[in-house]
Parts: sequence; structure tokens; C-alpha cells
Amino acid sequence: MNLVETLGQLRASGWKSVSVKDEIRRNAITKIQAGEPLFEGVLGYEDTIAPQLENALLAGHDVVFLGERGQAKTRMIRSCIGLLDEHMPIVAGSEINDDPYNPVSKYAKDLVAEHGDDTKIAWVHRRDRFAEKLATPDTSIADLIGEVDPIKVAEGRYLSDELTLHYGMVPRSNRGLFAINELPDLAERIQVGLLNVLEERDVQIRGYRINLPIDIMLFASANPEDYTNRGRIITPLKDRFGTQLRTHYPREIDIEMDIVEQEAEIFSGEGIEVSVPDFMAEIVTTMSHLARENPHVNQRSGVSVRLSIANYETLVASAVRRTLKQGGTRAVPRISDLPALTPSSMGKIEVESIDDGRDVEIIEHLLSSATIVTFKSSLEHTHVAGVLEAFDEAEAVVHTGDDIADSAYLEMLTQMPALGEALQHLGYAPDDMTDPALVASGVEFILEGLHLSKRLNKESLGASAVYRSR
Repeated sequence: MNLVETLGQLRASGWKSVSVKDEIRRNAITKIQAGEPLFEGVLGYEDTIAPQLENALLAGHDVVFLGERGQAKTRMIRSCIGLLDEHMPIVAGSEINDDPYNPVSKYAKDLVAEHGDDTKIAWVHRRDRFAEKLATPDTSIADLIGEVDPIKVAEGRYLSDELTLHYGMVPRSNRGLFAINELPDLAERIQVGLLNVLEERDVQIRGYRINLPIDIMLFASANPEDYTNRGRIITPLKDRFGTQLRTHYPREIDIEMDIVEQEAEIFSGEGIEVSVPDFMAEIVTTMSHLARENPHVNQRSGVSVRLSIANYETLVASAVRRTLKQGGTRAVPRISDLPALTPSSMGKIEVESIDDGRDVEIIEHLLSSATIVTFKSSLEHTHVAGVLEAFDEAEAVVHTGDDIADSAYLEMLTQMPALGEALQHLGYAPDDMTDPALVASGVEFILEGLHLSKRLNKESLGASAVYRSR
């Protein structure tokens, strides 16, 4: 519709005022009927959280998300912005998005009473109808609800005048969405201030005799109470949320790989072409899945998907660094790049151990375990039997590592044709077999997998390794 400029024009246009929950319900119904997804860019929740959230929105509920770190709680909340109308009319100049038909602030009421149908209208885009606050122990009622503005008092207004108020974030989110992240970190006495917002749908500021009914949909996120020892959600407040959703980590490795590819910021430019084989990406995501089951890792704090994303980015960076040092133009991660993941994993895995240095040991163990799991899922014993026979018959010795050029691995295929056959079983096409960087990655993966399967010996020499028959 045309963005009209006055209240009279708005009435003539036929625009109807509805609550924000009705607006979201209406737009959600339209998308569901059209077979369109309600939430873009959120993977792994299609059959679990997404239907539950759709039910909550259709029911008009305020929602609290419970889950460990890195489970897309904030992403899900922000995705609801797309269910708002693109533009919404307000009384021009209103600080709290007053509905032109039903103004609630003194400013807007006075303006409409004075100008009638000539009252100026402004339009707010849906992205400006969302606000979020990270709950911290020092968050005050003034931040959320409002406070007396001493500057306005100094200008000559009486304290009893509602126009002396400075509205907090909740009233300023009127007719929109408001999210509080990490709600348990909000002091309990401050949480009490939200009770009226959720039930009576109004706010009260100090001792003012005002009733400011607001139209808002409230979201909150929190870690499960058994983990968050910093605070809790008070029972009366939790009771006022219509729906509580328990999020989870990706349950399948393939889904986490898709999330990583979607979210990771991959190196580009400088004349370097980057390619990541599926088995290397699978090692990264498998490590995260194994960490979520490891008894030495604090499962209450969780292992974020950000671990997979950061490790994937580091893996690529290590490959690029090697390529730059060797003067190449094509970067493909190898097994010899995996040690670079230790620093990017350290801050994201909380190890439960009193021994110093156990963090590194556990991360290295997780990387080795992820490699062997990926190897066994990618190749069968018969696919690599020829490689083992070649090692035994020729008593071969193979050197790998950062200091070995990609072209050297291509020569290995000539000296040991069984390696080429194994690469074909790994999914390599004929063109891939002539790509030195891609061949180097596949060869190192096969050799390391055989070592971890206890079928080859390995001697580590710093960043290099030597493989030979047992």
C-alpha cells in the first residue's frame, strides 16, 4: 500500500490495526498455506524446534528458548522479524510506536486530539520493530521499563507530568518484538518488573499513576538451569511464558557440515583457490560430535556449533598458509593441517580435569578419533588392502607433512598405484587424480587412517610424518 502521510489518509486507505501477535499469526498462516519455510537459514530444526515454534506463534505465545551455547537460539528469535509486515504506521514523533488509531502515550494522545485526521503519520520498517537486550546483573528497571528524565524536569515540567518519562527498551518495542538473551543473568528483582509486561500487558514506572498498555511479543533465551549457576528464571515469570522450547545441537554430522558451509567465512582472494574435500570437513564436524559425548568434556556447558565453524575456518587458513609458503595457487586442507585446530578448539571445549595440559591431550585425542571414524565410514578394508600389500612387499617408506610439496604426492601414485585405486574408492574422479593438492589431501587421509587402524606404523617428526609397514 502507499505510505500515506496523515491519519485521515490512513483511514481512507482501509488499513486495519491488529495486535503484533495477530499480525505474526496472519503472516505465518499465509506462508504455511503457500508451503514456504517460516525460518530461513536455520538448519537441523525442521522436524523438531521449527514445528514447535510455529505452534507457539500461531497460538500467540511469548517464548523462552532453553539450550546450551551455540544452538541458534538468537538466530531463531531474529528469524521471526520476517513474519512482521514490511511497514507499520505510527504517530509521527512517537517514541513508543503509538498506533494512530489507539495511541497510548500522552504525547500521541495530545497530538491526535489536537490535529485529528491531519495528524502526521510515520512508517516503521519491520527491522526497526525488533530490539534485544543481553541480560547482565547490572541491568536496571530503568533500562527495561523507564525512568524520570531529569533533563525534562529541569526544562520546567512537573514530576507528575507523564512527558517527563524516559521510556526503556520494552515500551520502545511497543507493537514489535523484544528479546532478552541469557534471562537468568537478570537479577530476580528486575525479573519481577517483567511480570506485568507478560500478563497484564502494561508497564509501571515508579509512582506514576499511569497505565501504559503495550502490545509486544516477548522472547527470551537461557541456558538450562542445571548449567546456569549465575541465576535462575523466577517461577512466576517462567509461568507467564506461553511456550518453552528446548533446543539441541545438530543430530547428524551431515547437517552440521551444511551449517558450517553456510556460516564459515572462507578465505578468498590473493590468487589462491580453496577446495575442501568432504572427508576433511567431516573430520571437523565429527570432532564436535565426539566432544559432545566425551566424559572429559563438560557437557553442561555444551560444545557449540561455533567449534565446528572456527575449526573449519582454521583448517582452510592452515592450508592457505602452506600454499603461500610453497608459492602455489591451490589450497586443499590435509591431515597435516589438523594440529592447527588445537588453538581454535581450546576456548570452546571446557575440559573437566585438574591436570594441567590435559586440554591439549584431549583435543588431540578427539581429532584422532574423528579421523578414524571418518576413515572407517569412507573406506572399507578391501578398498585399502592393496595399499597395505604395497607397503609390505616393497617395505615402502612414505614421508608426509607441511614441507612436502603437492607434486610429491602425485609421484607417490606412480610409485604405488594402489594409492590411486584407494582414492577412486574415496570418490575421486579422473580429473581429481591429476590435481596435486587434492591428491595430497587424499593420500594423507588414507595413510593416517591406516595408521590409526593399527595397520601402518607412523613416526612423527615435528610437522612431518613417516609411514611404513608394521
